[in-house]
Amino acid sequence: MKIGENSSVWFNTVLRGDMENISIGDESNIQDLSMGHADPGFPLVVGKRVTIGHHCVVHGCRIEDDCLIGMGAIIMNGVRIGRGSIIGAGAVLLEGVEVPEFSMVVGSPAKVRKTYDESILENIRESAQIYVKRSISYREQNTVV
Repeated sequence: MKIGENSSVWFNTVLRGDMENISIGDESNIQDLSMGHADPGFPLVVGKRVTIGHHCVVHGCRIEDDCLIGMGAIIMNGVRIGRGSIIGAGAVLLEGVEVPEFSMVVGSPAKVRKTYDESILENIRESAQIYVKRSISYREQNTVV
């Protein structure tokens, strides 16, 4: 298990790396009630500045830098999500799906509905920075909640 600098894992989230490695990049956040798990041959790799919303399941997948995963999304083994992509709330990405860079993916089963250019990165990074600041605030308060 490796969690990068200024990354945060929020309340009641489970990261279970008993069968394969889990790696979370710098300045990423995994919000409340989410589950991260990995199966043999399917490590969980989360890039830098990734936001994983509340109550998501991310399982043996690769999420590249600067992605936003909406609340309640389910991402299965072998999925690769390209840089700068947005996964809509409640989306279900079936095993082995490849999401191109700068894509918006929604639905169950999920499909690419829209593509972006690099200008979307500013919005995605802003979301990640909110949680960097929030985690620093919690740490500085030195308060157990």
